[in-house]
Amino acid sequence: MASDPSIVEYVLDQPHADLGGSQRKMFGEYGLYSNGKFFGVICDNRLFIKPTDAGRAFIQDPIEAPAYPGAKPSFLIEDKIEDAEWLSELVRITAAELPAPKPKKKN
Repeated sequence: MASDPSIVEYVLDQPHADLGGSQRKMFGEYGLYSNGKFFGVICDNRLFIKPTDAGRAFIQDPIEAPAYPGAKPSFLIEDKIEDAEWLSELVRITAAELPAPKPKKKN
């Protein structure tokens, strides 16, 4: 089931503007980026954040689940999706721990 674009817009509107949030449609679902770093996905209208040690410490007891069959487990964010400050902080600390995007090769 493809995710509803309004859910994606709602999630990206939650974190503070300084996070540089953007999305890219992928196979009917959405990849989420913060200042160019891929930090999560929305699949079946559910938010999944890439697992990091800092994110795990911040959440304290995360629910982990694969975003789609065969995917690695990610943090499933359900109860706190409407808490803009909490979600902003989670995105901020997750993105800080993720590596910078690889430069694209020129053809």
